Amino acid sequence: MKILVFGEIGQVGQELQRRAGDIELEIRGLDEANFEDPAACEAFILQTDADAVINAVAFTAVDKAEEMQDLAEIINGSTPARLAAAAASRGLPFVQISTDYVFDGSGDQPWSVDSMSGPLGAYGRTKLSGEFGVRAAGGTHAILRTSWVVSAHGTNFIKTMLRLGADRDQLTIVADQIGGPTPAADIADACLSIAAQLVADPSKTGTYHFSGGPDVSWADFAREIFRQSGLNCDVIDIPSTDYPTPAKRPLNSRLDNSLTAAVFGIPRPDWRAGLADILKDLGASTQ
Repeated sequence: MKILVFGEIGQVGQELQRRAGDIELEIRGLDEANFEDPAACEAFILQTDADAVINAVAFTAVDKAEEMQDLAEIINGSTPARLAAAAASRGLPFVQISTDYVFDGSGDQPWSVDSMSGPLGAYGRTKLSGEFGVRAAGGTHAILRTSWVVSAHGTNFIKTMLRLGADRDQLTIVADQIGGPTPAADIADACLSIAAQLVADPSKTGTYHFSGGPDVSWADFAREIFRQSGLNCDVIDIPSTDYPTPAKRPLNSRLDNSLTAAVFGIPRPDWRAGLADILKDLGASTQ
């Protein structure tokens, strides 16, 4: 089997390359597939001999999206829509990674795939636009919403905590935002499995959720990072109002993963085990 992957250096893109196994990947990085040029990206799908397509490219700078909405819309919205349409024209399953930010973060129950969307900022709006475009393309697809992506690559919460925790005895961390940290390795595994299953059974087309469990606050996530890494840094809980950011974050990022497990047989990953693997990759584990 061969899969065309857009995105080479992002967290999920790197893990796709590490975990592909016997699956052949045709990788198109930003040096070739400039997402500001949808037509150029579309051409790769029209010419590929791959069996499926995974889009691992996104404008993920949540705060910058507030001031760069036009660019975020192209990268997160219009280009994925064009890619999905090209894939549909070739009969190729298309896997699009989306986000918990399409919801407004209200309540305390996990969001189902059918829950009403209501993004709080530009990042969520542009990712939701991409979802609409993928569905409108009419081809075989899976939209995989995930949350709080972490890995040994790039910039993410784990690496920030390790850096700050090594220099400080105490950190104040937001405790009223609850969600599921999701290792990029698990997302990559899920995307590869979903793409293969869509090739075999296009009826599995739809929108799905995939996030690490159990749900946790950022503060408690930080505590577990410090516990597993052996860093002696105390965590003080604070509300989101004490840490203002240009883009408002959803308080409730819990995602109901049950449909993904039922349709694809992919269980919800334990982020604590994923954290241990990431810390080992970074050489920061005490276990």
